[in-house]
Amino acid sequence: MPDPAAWRIALPHTAAAVPLARALVRTALTEAEPAADSDTAELLTAELVANAVEHTVAGAGIELFVELLASGCRVEVHDGDPYPPGDLTARPDDTHPDPWQEHGRGLLLIRTLSSACGHRPTAHGKAVWFTLVARAAAGADACVPGPRA
Repeated sequence: MPDPAAWRIALPHTAAAVPLARALVRTALTEAEPAADSDTAELLTAELVANAVEHTVAGAGIELFVELLASGCRVEVHDGDPYPPGDLTARPDDTHPDPWQEHGRGLLLIRTLSSACGHRPTAHGKAVWFTLVARAAAGADACVPGPRA
């Protein structure tokens, strides 16, 4: 298999970054065969980018990195804030988020819907990432049929 394809783009430090990031992920996943679920990838990417815009200093750089892997995809959002995001590991109270809270569900979505997630320091701040596994190849049966009678 050839080397995985990768895309990197600088995003504006505004709400306009979210639809740009979603479009790049959608476009990147059209190149993969089999691809990870595009809707899930877009949703999780939107959460990471929105967090970067909201929780970093205005004007700070935000960068999106999308990599197609043989097993699916990896998405990273880099920002200039060195402090780690909220907890990316499951907690016992995650099963029942407070319905009255406006914030706090993004990391829950990332933890729940991704195959893996985390963060790491970078030279200029941090990268927050998630991976998704590829869906079954088109036309493949999800179930193995039993013996015929």
